[in-house]
Amino acid sequence: MTSDHTADLTRLDRAHIIHPYLPGTATERVIMTSGSGCRLTDTEGRDYLDATGGLWLAQIGHGREEVADVAHEQMKKLEYFTSFWEFSNEPAIELAARLAEIAPDPLNHVYFTSGGSEGNEAAIKMARYYHHRRGEGSRTWILARSKAYHGIGYGGGSATGFPVYHEGFAPMMPHVSHLTPPWPYRSELYDGQDPTDFLIRELEERIAEIGPKNIAAMIGEPIMGVGGMLVPPADYWPRVREVLDRHGILLVFDEVVTAYGRVGEWFAAQYFDVTPDIIVTAKGITSGYVPLGALLVSDGLAEVLLRDHGFPMGYTYNGHPVATAVALANLDIIEREGLLARATSVGSFLHGELKAQLGDLPIVGEIRSVGMMLAVELVQDRATRAPLPLDPARMPHDVIRREAGVIVRDSAHSLVLSPPLVMTETEAKEVATALRGVLERTTPTGEIRPA
Repeated sequence: MTSDHTADLTRLDRAHIIHPYLPGTATERVIMTSGSGCRLTDTEGRDYLDATGGLWLAQIGHGREEVADVAHEQMKKLEYFTSFWEFSNEPAIELAARLAEIAPDPLNHVYFTSGGSEGNEAAIKMARYYHHRRGEGSRTWILARSKAYHGIGYGGGSATGFPVYHEGFAPMMPHVSHLTPPWPYRSELYDGQDPTDFLIRELEERIAEIGPKNIAAMIGEPIMGVGGMLVPPADYWPRVREVLDRHGILLVFDEVVTAYGRVGEWFAAQYFDVTPDIIVTAKGITSGYVPLGALLVSDGLAEVLLRDHGFPMGYTYNGHPVATAVALANLDIIEREGLLARATSVGSFLHGELKAQLGDLPIVGEIRSVGMMLAVELVQDRATRAPLPLDPARMPHDVIRREAGVIVRDSAHSLVLSPPLVMTETEAKEVATALRGVLERTTPTGEIRPA
C-alpha cells in the first residue's frame, strides 16, 4: 500500500516534472531515497538491486561517503570559477594530468564538459574545426552507424542512428551518413559475407561516394550500448582505423558508456587495441556523483586547435572544481579496489550465470558480454532470430523490477545489464535468477504468463 508521503510526492512529480520517455498518462513513480553499493531503497522502504548502474555509470556503487566528503571539502575551498581563457583550478589540472596518464598515447590533452551529449557536440565541432584550420574546410561530413547513440544535441543527435530520435526534431544536422552496424548475431545484415569484410567494403564505398576530401570524421561507440550491447568482431576497429587513416579522416570513439573500467580496461580503445583521435567520456568518470565529461584529444589535433585564438567553444562548467575533485576520488577508488579486474571477473561470472539459467529458453537468442556490459537478446525463436514482439504495457524489464526488485534495462529487444563494478557474485546470481523467473514465463508472442 502506498504511503501518504509517497502519494504526495507522486502527485507533485506528475504535476511538475517532465521525465524523458515517460508519457503523461503514466501514473507510476518509483521514488528512490537512498543507495548503498548495488542496492537502492525507495520511499516505500522497498529495496532494489541495481543491475543498470543508473544509466551505465555507477562504477563504484552508490552511497560512497568518502566521495561526498571530497565534494564537501572542495566546496568549502572553491565551489566554482570559470575555466575560460587563462583561468584554471587545481583539481581540473590534476584530473587532466591523471587522464593523460591512463589514456592511450598520444591522447594527452583534455577538454572538459558536463556530460556525454555535450562531449559529442564538442567532438564533432573539433573534427570539423581541425580540418578548417588546416585549410580543408570542405571536410564537413560525419560518418556514423545505424543503431548508434551519441546523445541528444543536434550534432550528436544527428549522428545517432535511431529514427525515433529524429522524428519530430527535423531537420537534423546535414552531412551525416549512417553505415551498417557491427552486429554479428544478425548475420542476415551481411548477405552471407564475413561481417567485417562487408562493413569495410561498405565503408570504402561510402567514402568514395561522398568523396574522401569531404569527410571530417567517423564517430562510433566501440561497443554499441543503446543498440543492445553490440560487440564488433575483433578485427573491425583496426581495419576501420586503417581505412580512415588512408583518407585523412579522424576517428572519434564515443566512450561515454565504455570508459573507466566498464569493459575491464580504463578505455575500450585499449580493449580493442586501437587509438582514436578523440575519446569522448562522461558517466563513469565520476560514477554519477556529479555531472562531468572529458574529451581526450591527441597531440596532433590539440596542436592545431590551440593555434591563434584557441578552440572557440566553451561550456559554463568546463573544468568545474567540485566535479573534477570528485572524479579524482572516483578514479582513486577504481584503482585502489581493483575494479578493472573485477569488471572482468564478475562480468564473466554473471555471463556464466545467465547462460546457465537462461540458455535453455527458446526466446533467448544470444547472451553477449564484455566486462560489466551484458545483453540478453530476445527472439521469437532461435531458427529465424525474429525479434520478440514486446507489449509496451507489460515489458519484461518492468515485470522483473516489480516482481523481483531487480532493475535491468530494455534496449532494442535485448535486456541490457551494466551493474556497478562493485557487484558481488551473490548479487550476480540474484540478477540471473530474477531474469529466469520472468523469461521462463514469456511466450514467443511476447506475452508474460502470471507467476
